[in-house]
Amino acid sequence: MSAYLNTRVSIYAERLWRPVDFDALTRAPDDQLADILAERGLSQLAVGYRDSAGDRDPLSLEQRIIAEVLDETRVLLRPLGGDERDFLLYWTERFEVSNVKTLLRGKMTGERPAALLGRLTPMGAFGRLDVQDLVHAEDVAELMRRLEAGPYAGIVRQARRAFEESQDPFILDAALDRGYYEGLARRARPLEVGAGASMRNLMGPMIDRINLVWLLRYRFNYNLPPAQVYYLLVASHYGLSSERLRRLATLDSLEDILAALPDTIRAVLDGVDNIPDAHARMDQAAADAAVKVLRGGAPAIARAFAYLILRERDLRAVRAVLRGRHLGLPVEAILATTRRAPEGAF
Repeated sequence: MSAYLNTRVSIYAERLWRPVDFDALTRAPDDQLADILAERGLSQLAVGYRDSAGDRDPLSLEQRIIAEVLDETRVLLRPLGGDERDFLLYWTERFEVSNVKTLLRGKMTGERPAALLGRLTPMGAFGRLDVQDLVHAEDVAELMRRLEAGPYAGIVRQARRAFEESQDPFILDAALDRGYYEGLARRARPLEVGAGASMRNLMGPMIDRINLVWLLRYRFNYNLPPAQVYYLLVASHYGLSSERLRRLATLDSLEDILAALPDTIRAVLDGVDNIPDAHARMDQAAADAAVKVLRGGAPAIARAFAYLILRERDLRAVRAVLRGRHLGLPVEAILATTRRAPEGAF
């Protein structure tokens, strides 16, 4: 199993993008886009660019990108069983939790079932929701009841309770996200024991970034009170422990929070004075950690997860380039939206 998975990950790692690849995609003539995408292992995106320009809408692009991620994950899952398989399967469920949020928002606004179905991400064999049934729920309360009888019952139940107290759709979305990532952290625990420090080195920067950025946004962009901010954060045993997060949520300024961070995280954020830059720095730190795991002698499951983290990061940057081209933005403005791994990292 490990030999197959390690070999497959090493082959897939050749698909990861370097700065020169983003530059070439940004500057290429329109009639070369499909070939460039296909050569970089993005066959489903290439199909879209061999079709008419009308197929290049943002939703279609997003769906194709997710389809690429799911296709590669399906291959990496083949030799896996037990906790390792459960973990990677759960990693794909982020996309279906997004479908849950789309269903709830659509029902709140009275969107027609046919239109709502068209906005959902196709999950193929990974799908666990009966979306045909869910879109025909009579109202939000009925949709919640159906969701609570399904595979995401625990996540939805906690989110419903938070929503009932606030009646704020933002709180509903935030609670769903929190529930998902707490589930991911639980599923990572046995792998952190079995695969050693490599899995913790992937999960720690990810959960720390999510919690810190959420804390800052909830506290200073949305002006939520400290208790509510803390409630919406992911329970954590990483660098930003739950107890530390509780204390940080009570502080009254970005500067105070940054000064109270652990030394390792404060060093990553040295010189940062705004939330977007904090997000970008921590995202880069998480990518750097994934590069080290992928290049090193980590267990196969950790290398596979590192690859998926980096692959999806690449695809977000590809999406930014393609959308920038579609909008006619200047080359330098498009390239500024990409977040690049170090040259020669792979």
